[in-house]
Amino acid sequence: MWTLPLFVACGGNPDTDAGDSGSDAGTLELADPYALWTEGTRLRGANVWQRLVYPELDGPEYLGPGPLGPPLNQDDFDALAALGANYVNLSHPGLFREDPPYELNEDVQANLDRLLTFAEEADLFVVITFRTGPGRSEFWAYWGEDTASDPENGWFDPEYYNNDVWENESAQDAWVAMWRYTAERYRDKHVVVGYDLMCEPNAEEVFFDVWRGPEDFYPAHAGTTYDWNTLYPRIVQSIREVDAKTPILIQPMGYGTAAYLPYMTVVDAERVVYTIHQYEPMVYTHQALPSAYRYPGRFDADYDDIVDSVDRDWLDRLLAPVDRFISAHDVPVACNEYGVMRWQPGASVFMEDLISILESRGINHALWEWASSWRPFRDNDDFNFRHGPNPRRHRDVRSSDLQRVIQENWSRNRVRPSNVVFR
Repeated sequence: MWTLPLFVACGGNPDTDAGDSGSDAGTLELADPYALWTEGTRLRGANVWQRLVYPELDGPEYLGPGPLGPPLNQDDFDALAALGANYVNLSHPGLFREDPPYELNEDVQANLDRLLTFAEEADLFVVITFRTGPGRSEFWAYWGEDTASDPENGWFDPEYYNNDVWENESAQDAWVAMWRYTAERYRDKHVVVGYDLMCEPNAEEVFFDVWRGPEDFYPAHAGTTYDWNTLYPRIVQSIREVDAKTPILIQPMGYGTAAYLPYMTVVDAERVVYTIHQYEPMVYTHQALPSAYRYPGRFDADYDDIVDSVDRDWLDRLLAPVDRFISAHDVPVACNEYGVMRWQPGASVFMEDLISILESRGINHALWEWASSWRPFRDNDDFNFRHGPNPRRHRDVRSSDLQRVIQENWSRNRVRPSNVVFR
């Protein structure tokens, strides 16, 4: 049985209190990697992101010369660890191709192997998140940015969309096979402490134009191929047939938002972690320049034409579905994406409040994002806190309020692959 850790009620943390400081003095012995997800906040870090390169769209330099980009190197991972992170979430293409016959993409596999080596060298724990796979291209993340939807600003033809996984049972079967293959390949990697099955399932929007409204999606489409609940239990079963120990992470639909968490099917399997992505309120965290809202502040945060007082209490209430889900099912929850554009007024306070709220629940977390050092991609830095609050600056600053909040939190990390033994 997993229960909300006692330390939450006491305001402590097992990785900073004296009772668990033994990892500084020597090796910390844990039953298995699942203990990293169930005994309070132990993992704090960031996402790195890569996708397949499309030369006809990306040109010769923007995402680098390889099949995946932007390029990442050992220095990128070392720098993340040097700031105190102990966990990197690899937001990465899946190992199987997106189109039939859904074969292994050896370039993608070689790239993932390389990233895992970088993480090992940097002494970082890893979660592997698949953004793409059979019947799903990266362009799910750019929904509405095509030339048909936006003739003036669209940057790709709609033919790049591939969302067949939600309608094609063969693609779903291949997604299951892809994860079984992945688990067989990486099950003995000490640094790999999680398989995150799909980044931000979103059939509700791409097929039905339902935006963050589970009550508008369920029950009309429950039990259909559009319902993620019908696919991920099969993936979990397939992984567990070849890998009994590596934790499995599962996000809800609605791009992983907490509002969809209560609609998830809790699988009958061991070592499963349910995860959310937290960018709410989007009207604040993603607002274009010039920024109209600051945090804390008063504005319509949830598109209901009612002004909200958006502050720490508002964020705490936002995670009420997480509390109810944990209470109802006795399972751990993590947050492996969250963030705010670096220039938003009050960004450091927002981040400090959100991190505090997550840790009060014993939740592991990885912010978005730890950006590649690839120079041609450097200006794509909305979430790169190292570049400071000035949107016109595209180089690292010596420090900033936002970076101080993040670095102070990461300084609480005590466990790393090098000082943990799994029995």
